[in-house]
Amino acid sequence: MSSPDIAGILDNSKDLDRLRKEQEDVLNEINKMHKKLQTTPEVVEKPGDTSLARLKSLYIHARDLSENEVNVSTQLLSQLDALLPSGPPGQQRRRIEGNDQKKKRMKADSDISRLSPSMRNHLEGLKGEQVAARVTPDEADKDEWFVVKVIHFDREAREFEVLDEEPGDDEEGGVQRKYKLPMSHIIPFPKRNEPSTAPDYPTGKHVLACLSGNNCTV
Repeated sequence: MSSPDIAGILDNSKDLDRLRKEQEDVLNEINKMHKKLQTTPEVVEKPGDTSLARLKSLYIHARDLSENEVNVSTQLLSQLDALLPSGPPGQQRRRIEGNDQKKKRMKADSDISRLSPSMRNHLEGLKGEQVAARVTPDEADKDEWFVVKVIHFDREAREFEVLDEEPGDDEEGGVQRKYKLPMSHIIPFPKRNEPSTAPDYPTGKHVLACLSGNNCTV
């Protein structure tokens, strides 16, 4: 940051202060004229009275000062933008991606709220059933789906508490893990004795397939 740059900013700041002070003075004069005309409106009818001409001149002066203030403020903003360091590479991209993730979560929640009462009752009645569950957070690079058992549904929080009955080899001591997941992370399995409940997917459609064990893949 060079001295001439700072000097330019300081000069414009002084101009801005001066313009605002002049605007205050002009506005005070305008208010005085308003009070005068409100108190004695008949004065404008007297020969040689210049009250209206004076008021017009004050309005024009106030307008010019306001326009000058905008110009000086714009110059100051440009000077400051030129001196401020830009954000690190990828910062804007991460912020956009974060907003996209938030929009996806909001869309998923809105989709759940639009479910029919019968479907909501079906989801709430999944206690003890096995379902496909996405156990990774929304911002994760890769989705992980497991076959888990529903042990509780919180109606107020609209969350499922599920149990991974077959922990992977990387789990210490083979301890079964519990997860609390939103409804949008749960996919119920079609009933085996009710084939009509299974969706009819067209050829070439990507689906979530649960293979042997408790892992699911697209």
